[in-house]
This record gives sequence, C-alpha cells and structure tokens, in this order.
Amino acid sequence: MVQKRPLGMAVNRSASAEKLEMIERLLEPLEADVIDVYFNKVNSSFPLLDETSFRRQFLENKDRISPALLACLYAHSMTFWESSPVLCRHRCPDKRFIWNLANEATYSELHVSPGMSIIEAILLNVGGRPTTSLIGNGVLLGSAVAMAHSLGLHHNPIPWEIPDSEKFLRMKIWWALWVHDKWTSLAHGTPPHISRTQFNVPKPTLGHLCQPDSTADKKQKASVFVALVGLTEVLDLTLRRIYHFEPGEPRNTTHLELALNNWVDSLDDEIRRIIIRGTNLEVPGAANLRLTYLTVRLLLERIKLEADKQLYDAEDNRLLNRYLQARRTSEEMLILTQELQPAQLTDFWLPSCAFAFPATVSFLLRCALETENSPAGLAQSSSLRIASNLISALRSHKEKNSWDLGDICLAQHAEIVEKVLAMVPTDDLGLDGSLDLQDFIMPDVSVIDQFFPSLWDPLQSAW
Repeated sequence: MVQKRPLGMAVNRSASAEKLEMIERLLEPLEADVIDVYFNKVNSSFPLLDETSFRRQFLENKDRISPALLACLYAHSMTFWESSPVLCRHRCPDKRFIWNLANEATYSELHVSPGMSIIEAILLNVGGRPTTSLIGNGVLLGSAVAMAHSLGLHHNPIPWEIPDSEKFLRMKIWWALWVHDKWTSLAHGTPPHISRTQFNVPKPTLGHLCQPDSTADKKQKASVFVALVGLTEVLDLTLRRIYHFEPGEPRNTTHLELALNNWVDSLDDEIRRIIIRGTNLEVPGAANLRLTYLTVRLLLERIKLEADKQLYDAEDNRLLNRYLQARRTSEEMLILTQELQPAQLTDFWLPSCAFAFPATVSFLLRCALETENSPAGLAQSSSLRIASNLISALRSHKEKNSWDLGDICLAQHAEIVEKVLAMVPTDDLGLDGSLDLQDFIMPDVSVIDQFFPSLWDPLQSAW
C-alpha cells in the first residue's frame, strides 16, 4: 500500500508535539546545546528539573518527555543564546516566534492532558523573558496552582513511601510555584493564589537540593535559591498587608520589619555579604537576590510612608525622615544597577524583577513632587536625579548588552522623566528662587497618575 503521508511524518501526533517539532526544526542541530544552556544558566540557580533524569530520558526515550515542557524549555533558553560559547557562533532564531509556538503547545497540552509535566512547562513559560503578556501569565499561573493542589503538591511528601527523587521533584515544583506566585503578585498588582496556611511542604535545604558529594559551587548556588525562598516568605507577609481590606485592622508594620531582619540574620556569611554589602555578585543568582531584597525593603519603606501620611503633616520631620529612608533604598537599587557587569546581566533573573524599576521610578517622581515646593528645589531634587540616573543605566544596559529587564521601565517612564526634567527651569530662576513651581509642573501630584498606570505600581493600586 502507498503511504498517504510523506516519509518522516508521524501519524496522529498531538498539537503540542507538532509545535515542538517546528521549534526543533528551527534549532537543529543545536537542541542539546540549548538544553545545556538551560541547566547551566537557569536550573542551577532556580532548580525545577532533575538534571540527571531529564538528560537520561532525553537521550534514551525522548518521546516520553512532555512536548509542552520541552518546547517551553527551548523558548526559555533563548534569552541566554548569546552567552553560550557554542550558540553565539550561530544565528539565533526568531525568539518571539519560538515563544508563540511554545505558548500554543502549552495551552494545547493544558487542555488535553494536564499533569505534573504541564505544571513544569507553565513555570518555564511564566518564568520566561521578556515579559509581554501579563494576563496570559496570570491565567497560566492560576491554572498551575489549581493543578498543583489537585495533585497534592501542597502536602509534605517526606513521610511518603516513594523514591527520594520523586519527593524532591515534587518539592522543587512547589517551591518554584510559590516563588513565582508571590513575585508575580507584586509585579502585576494582583492578590496571590497560594496561602501560607494551606500547605506544609518543608522549606528547601541544601540536603534537598544537593547530593553529599556535590561541589562547593553547586552548594553555593543552592544557598542563593534557599535564601530567595526565605525572602519570598517575607514578601508574602507584606502582600497580606497590602491586599487585606478588612476595616479597622491595626496598621502596625513592626512585624514586617522584624521578619525581614530575622531573615537577614538567618543567612550564612557569604549570602549576608550579597544582601548587606552587595558583594559576591559573581555568584550565579546573587544579583537577582540582591535586587529582590532591595525591592522588598523599598516596599516596606513605602508602606510605612503611606501609613505615616495619615498621621503627620507634610512638614513633620518624622514624615520627611520616611522619605529619606525610602530614597536611600532607591539609591542602593540605582548603585546595584549601575555596577552590573555583563556576566551578571546574562545571569538568571526573575522576570518579575523587571517591574521593580518602573515602580521605583514612579515612587521617586512622587517623592520629588511631594517634597519640593519651588523650582530651585525640584531642580536639585535627589529623587529626580536618582530616577534620571536609573533610566540612564537601564538604557545603557539595553544598548550595550540587550538586557531586557529594563524594557518596561524605559517604555513607560523614560519619556515622562525627560518631560519633568524639561519642565524644571535652571537658567531663568531669580536669585531668591521665588518663582511659583505651579508655572512649570502639574498643579496637583495626582495628575501624574495619568503617566503611571496603576498596573506598574502595585502599592498604589492596592492601597
């Protein structure tokens, strides 16, 4: 009988498998090198897959790997194409086209055969860069949380009579889901899906992530991830405060500050240097950890500032001190961004970190407009200077190293920062600086909201 299909075409292939085949045709013969990039750059800093078992199955029985999982792994790794000594010698395929194929494979498999693999695929999808679909990511993440609960991933598997490899895999998936849920909540300005009182999965330890004979380098990377999960617990406490709408509740923030300080004290010396001094950033994942720490610190400062605004007058020294403390944290974020080297820019970053920059710039401009009441004061405002320098640093990283984490901030805020700077008169001021600031900038600070959609500033939208 004559075959109706061309040679090499499988019969009854799923839609997700067809999308994967298209991706692999674009990548061949470099698929193995793309997988190497994923495990070297991403999985080592944010463990989700078991490298040994995945590589063995990829070589021996590739058809048993979820097509959606493999498609999202390929798409996720595209960000690091130029950092690979092998891949950089070849032309990089169209990243957006590959991401679109991976998305189609994910939605198809989510509908047809949801399971553990599709949760991993969704986590790779949501954790991919650059971030271009907030609603799509939110839908996928909510689906992953629902499936995780259905499959019992929120239960502690340690006492179960299953292989240790399966126990650790289940816990890795849950930790990754927990981290993405909280940081996506902060980035998107939406309440998180997971409640801390509804799961009993133990916190990650080096024993869960490393073998006894693991190298010091691998243990160091695992320590950074353990610290990130601990910091996410502090963020969770803060998110409960932001999204708690019960009237009459106490607004004290002492327990939030104590939680952050206790977390810092619990770290070992090497990780503490990353957090407190901003050193050792050459450790994979360290720069991401430092930025997330500063993001949580600035969030706490802003919460305290908003609470004090309801208690004190604008000229009260206690309120002015709050502004200074928050601005100092913003400046630390600026210094970190300016000092990032190409090795750190091509390292692992949570995609939700991209939203820390627009929120910071928005806050700095509010500080400048709320605390200065003369053109001379605004012209010399430290807040405005920090915002402008942060925009410049992000633009420089974009132009020199194609760093995408600054794209949202540049698109949403670069123009308005330039407009505010252009509105500030520097040459026509009188000696006494007595010109009315209202002649040069918006008459009401609230007018600036038209330039800053609440989507980019979760605290403003949720408060």
